[in-house]
Amino acid sequence: MPRTPNAPIPTAPAPAAPAPEKGRKRMQMADIARLAGVSASTVSRALSGSPLIPEATRNRITELANSLGYRVNVGAANLRKRGVQTIGVVILGDSMQMISDPFLLSILGSVADTLDERGMSLLLTRLKDNRKHVLSDLIESGQVGGLIVIGQLTLHDYLNELTRNGFPMVVWGANLPDALYPVVGGDNAMGGYLATRHLIDHGCRRIAFFGDISHPEAGLRYQGYARALQEAGIEQDPRLLQSFLFGDSRIREVIDGWLDQNLAFDAIFASSDVTAISLMGSLNERGLSIPSQVRLVGYDDIALSEHVHPTLTTIRQPTGEAGRALVDLLFEALAGQPRRAIVLPAELIRRESSV
Repeated sequence: MPRTPNAPIPTAPAPAAPAPEKGRKRMQMADIARLAGVSASTVSRALSGSPLIPEATRNRITELANSLGYRVNVGAANLRKRGVQTIGVVILGDSMQMISDPFLLSILGSVADTLDERGMSLLLTRLKDNRKHVLSDLIESGQVGGLIVIGQLTLHDYLNELTRNGFPMVVWGANLPDALYPVVGGDNAMGGYLATRHLIDHGCRRIAFFGDISHPEAGLRYQGYARALQEAGIEQDPRLLQSFLFGDSRIREVIDGWLDQNLAFDAIFASSDVTAISLMGSLNERGLSIPSQVRLVGYDDIALSEHVHPTLTTIRQPTGEAGRALVDLLFEALAGQPRRAIVLPAELIRRESSV
């Protein structure tokens, strides 16, 4: 005869469960229910402290859940309980990526439109590395039902930890091999390869790279750059690699300092359009003509790239698709579905700065 929700669970101890391994599939509520011999709804009520479930039963389910490393998906619970739903959008970093960055604004707009279509609202915040606890606080406080995190920076391991603990989130960034969280991002390695291959095909041999290779996305773009040079038999010159943080306010200072070295170069691949457009200004001030003396390729295809002079060759990232994909994967996480990644294609947009 099936056990009713209010019936106490036998007190015989359950078999000891191994500690969850890093990267192992997260325990689901249905798994707890199966092991406890009750329904998933009983587990849900017990873990939320419902008085409808006898105290002995609540304690037994809680102990079992704790022994298996299960944690309640607080975001999903909040979404079920509340009439007005809010999703948190968190931009990681300070100078690394400014909120005013046109590419970032385009993604935010797409996310906001997609959430609005689903009847959801958006809570936007920016997070510095030393305040990473804010991510878990947003969920545990019930302010938001889930998180869309823009960027990874140095927080990749912490994002993995939050995912192992059951926090519903999706991240815009690089699809790193050991990521446990859902990821949406561009094909950065292919984008870097396409940009550099394009410059090589136009006769360039001294190609500089502007970008911080310790940054997950820029690092993959650099890998594509290096692969294209290697395939063409071009040896890298470390002096042509200029580290530069996304959104750094000192952009012109860094560019001018690099140009003051009077290095020989015939092309530059910049890891963002904002950097490429700043390079245009510095090159023009020094009388270096684009593209006859220096060919230039950017990354992102922000709206301004086709309105500068000369118009900017770049790698397009489809921000409309990105926003929809981020919301879709977040709702999959809220529903307890397996983690997956979406890698959006990189497309070379040929314009006047490189041809």
